[in-house]
Amino acid sequence: MRTLCSSTLIGEFFVIGFAALVAMKDPGLSTSTVWLVSGIAMVLCLALCGVLTRPGGVALGWALQIALIASGIYVPTMYFMGAIFAGLWWASVHYGRKIDEAKARFAAQSTQDSPSGA
Repeated sequence: MRTLCSSTLIGEFFVIGFAALVAMKDPGLSTSTVWLVSGIAMVLCLALCGVLTRPGGVALGWALQIALIASGIYVPTMYFMGAIFAGLWWASVHYGRKIDEAKARFAAQSTQDSPSGA
């Protein structure tokens, strides 16, 4: 699960950076505010890569997905991109867990099949 979710978060890192460049063109937003909010979100993406396997890591990822969709208020394209990444996040969590379960079953089966003396 960690590999798939981390890949999604790294993709979001770049999308948030590009969205910040677009948001800077909005005359109602100051450049410092845009980069402060975007920078925090980008650092959160990287930090989440390290805490995915801890309790609450996936929930924080969902909170980031909601925030990404909500950023569409300032950059309308982010409604679409946020929805895409929320779908990718769901798939990463769902299929990542299935892969982890399959790996655990395979490891348990390999342990049972191997001779005890080896």
